[in-house]
Amino acid sequence: MPVHDVTLHTIDGLALVGDLARPEGPPWAAVAIAHPHPRFGGDRHSPVVTAVFRALAAAGVATVRFDFRGVGESEGSYDDGAGERLDVAAAIEALDAAAPGVPLVAAGYSFGSMVALNVTDERLAGWLAVAPPFGLGAAPPSAGPDHRPKHLVLAQHDQYCPPDAAAAAAADWPSTTLVTIPMADHFLAAGLGVVADEAVAFVSRLAGR
Repeated sequence: MPVHDVTLHTIDGLALVGDLARPEGPPWAAVAIAHPHPRFGGDRHSPVVTAVFRALAAAGVATVRFDFRGVGESEGSYDDGAGERLDVAAAIEALDAAAPGVPLVAAGYSFGSMVALNVTDERLAGWLAVAPPFGLGAAPPSAGPDHRPKHLVLAQHDQYCPPDAAAAAAADWPSTTLVTIPMADHFLAAGLGVVADEAVAFVSRLAGR
């Protein structure tokens, strides 16, 4: 699948750098992927983000990964997750233009998953959260009580949010599924293939494939 450079434009006037993968035929879904914490080296080339991006693109999904504000060549500066929600919104806007009429999904890994779960754009069909760090004291994400599907991919030995803690945090969420990857920690080096497969499977379910 061809991958193109893309510039995302936020409603507060920033330009963000990203990559857009589009299938040669009509895409059957579209996914925006948010990366891990920028203050700990996170960017759009994170191994987890890259694995999900490549797997979805290969499956025929229009997919955007991007650098949050202040990361790499993206304009702006880190905003503790608040401004970063506008970055995810900009990715959704770009996908809606590039792949109109297909299910849209907000996805993210670690910090990026928490940002994605706090974007409740009415166009979204659901959310994919990989290793969400609920254990770090963040407020419950706004997508939690939403009726639309949410899929949480957890690591058995996550240092920041063990599966039991994640399950407790999401216990009252409607339309939420959880899967735990055995023998993996928060960085998921031993589980990249499983994460990629889970991403494709979840988006496929949303699209009725």
